[in-house]
Amino acid sequence: MFIETLVLLGSPGLMHNLKLRVNNIDFEWGERTYVMGILNVTPDSFSGDGLISRHDLNSEGDLPALLTKAREFVSAGVDIIDVGGESTRPGAEPLDLENELARVLPAIRALIENLDVLVSIDTYKAPVAEAALKAGAHMVNDVWGFHADAELAEVVARNNVPVVLMHNRSSWAHAEIKERLGGRYVGVPYDNLIEDVKQELLESVEIAHQAGISDSHIILDPGIGFGKTVEQNLELINRLEEVKSLGYPVLLGPSRKSFIGYTLDLPPDQRVEGTAAAVAVGIVRGADIVRVHDVPYLMRVVRMTDAIVRRT
Repeated sequence: MFIETLVLLGSPGLMHNLKLRVNNIDFEWGERTYVMGILNVTPDSFSGDGLISRHDLNSEGDLPALLTKAREFVSAGVDIIDVGGESTRPGAEPLDLENELARVLPAIRALIENLDVLVSIDTYKAPVAEAALKAGAHMVNDVWGFHADAELAEVVARNNVPVVLMHNRSSWAHAEIKERLGGRYVGVPYDNLIEDVKQELLESVEIAHQAGISDSHIILDPGIGFGKTVEQNLELINRLEEVKSLGYPVLLGPSRKSFIGYTLDLPPDQRVEGTAAAVAVGIVRGADIVRVHDVPYLMRVVRMTDAIVRRT
């Protein structure tokens, strides 16, 4: 695995002065929107796209199905494939370390062996990240922004890989589950939504800095759907440029989430148009990476939106 960071013309934290190269692929922030495709190696994904039917990825039918979907993503032009073994839907039960490893490691090895694509490991656990990176993963996506496992920042720094740091206020106390529409958060308290999100993201950045992670390896995610009400998610997307003002690349992950379902009164498998609207507005507001399930469809939305807003 070859990862190199180049600082161009400016001070740390100024996104457009940084160039990230991962396995000879350059990320030139602001030139276009990058797409991260979601591979949920779970039997209980909120979106209904879980790729396993049991507790692990050892059955003969699971890996071929995963590779078929991954090849579809690559053919459509995806930039990164994000592999996660633990559901993060509101109310989901935590997954133990052994089972998470049994799910994600065979998936990562299969992707690395069969496809030429960047692979991200979606985990907040340091041992899972360490094992995934050894198996060939190129970056880490932490939905708790280094707040769940104090050792994860050290793993990222030691392996010299990029990391997505997400804002998260998820709590059972504010979770509400409806059978048709799934889980959402209600009554989540913020003094000031945008400023609170920004401040807590900067706390994650500070943890990264203390571990020795450079600014150019940091990507921020405002955490759509994680400890925010429907209204707060909508506001956060519409004001995404204020998160972007922190000076780091921004990843936006609205795909099939409950704020779309509750806005449109639709179950997860009917949210692609709502996702498309959120992705398009997110790009207009400054998103650098979008994380999506329906890669072929959303790639068209991304390319069309880029053609409108990123013309030179």
